[in-house]
Amino acid sequence: MNFSNKIPIALIGTVATIVIAQPTAVFAMSADEVAKIGKSITVLIHSENPDSGIIIKQNGSGIIIKRNGNTYTVLTARHVFQDAQAKYEIVTPDDKRYLLNYSSVKKLPNIDLAVVEFTSSQTYRVAKMGNSDLATEGKTAYVAGFPQPTGAISRSVYIFTPGSITANASKPISDDGYALVYSNNTLKGMSGGPVLNENGEVVGIHGRADTRPDESSTVPLKTNFNLGIPINMSLRLLASSQVDVGVKVPTAPVVTGQKADDFYIQGGDKYEKADYQGAIQAFNQAIVLNPNYSEAYNNRGNARFQSGDNEDAIADYNQALRINPNLAETYNNRGNARSNLGDKQGAIVDFNQAVRINPNFAEAYYNRGNARSDLGDKQGAIQDFQKAAELFQQQGETDGYQNAVNRIKQL
Repeated sequence: MNFSNKIPIALIGTVATIVIAQPTAVFAMSADEVAKIGKSITVLIHSENPDSGIIIKQNGSGIIIKRNGNTYTVLTARHVFQDAQAKYEIVTPDDKRYLLNYSSVKKLPNIDLAVVEFTSSQTYRVAKMGNSDLATEGKTAYVAGFPQPTGAISRSVYIFTPGSITANASKPISDDGYALVYSNNTLKGMSGGPVLNENGEVVGIHGRADTRPDESSTVPLKTNFNLGIPINMSLRLLASSQVDVGVKVPTAPVVTGQKADDFYIQGGDKYEKADYQGAIQAFNQAIVLNPNYSEAYNNRGNARFQSGDNEDAIADYNQALRINPNLAETYNNRGNARSNLGDKQGAIVDFNQAVRINPNFAEAYYNRGNARSDLGDKQGAIQDFQKAAELFQQQGETDGYQNAVNRIKQL
């Protein structure tokens, strides 16, 4: 059972307001309990736009953050409303649909946030706000939302994924406001959904997913680089834009200088832009400031791997695992590097460890299938690709699913 110091929430009048009190030890909720909260406060934002006779459908997610009579306010990512010509509707947890007027969407300037309202006589749960300043490296995080329908997911279904905070920077990496980084598996369509702490409180708004190479061309790496906007920052910017969400705005922390998290998020941003040398330099700084930053070692290893430096990548993965021996993604990544160096047996040992820690690690099964295929173990490879395909399909990873199916056909 985890313990955590949190700010208690009190209700004043008819509007929920965060009240600062002395931190007290509280029991963390189970993942199932937080999942139920996430499902009750997360809405699907669905859009359709006819284009040359073909209906283009897109998904986004949002969070119910306020109720005033029959009017509900939803907070989401601004980029969910990219198409001014589309028809938008909100689908609530009870599967009721409410049409939106695009002109009523309030997009905040200089940050990837938007708010929209809908009217209903139904009673829906309003999210509780957490203190995102307490969402530090290693803390539990959950992300909820509605992935885009694909060949693997034929309709919009609620997804809830566990993970942990890997960085909480003192300032965002861009004008979009992204400063919170977490390891959860996320998919397109979950943008605008909540990042929840272990007490079911919203600590961020999800915006960008972990990106990695296409499984068909190379072995996929895990970067744990999903990005969100901290809720404290969001509340301050909503208040400055005169958007009343009925929540007391937290005071901005005093920034005294860059911390390890700041360099970590810079490194991740450079990595996504394929600036691997720049990423390595940023992760170097993160490690100088925090020598026990396992995720920084993991991602510096990824940057070195992408640069063709497999030996130094393995050294970084080794150090990450010394600090945290339960990093399934690091075993997967080290297995990739060992495989590149021709050590297929050593790679399989790493992939075995990755799936032992995380039995639902589709990429590790896929990679182990490749290593077994290279060693001539056709049956073992087929079993791994079948398991990878099953998991990719369950997780809505259409490309991964198709690549695994293709590998089975090739054997």
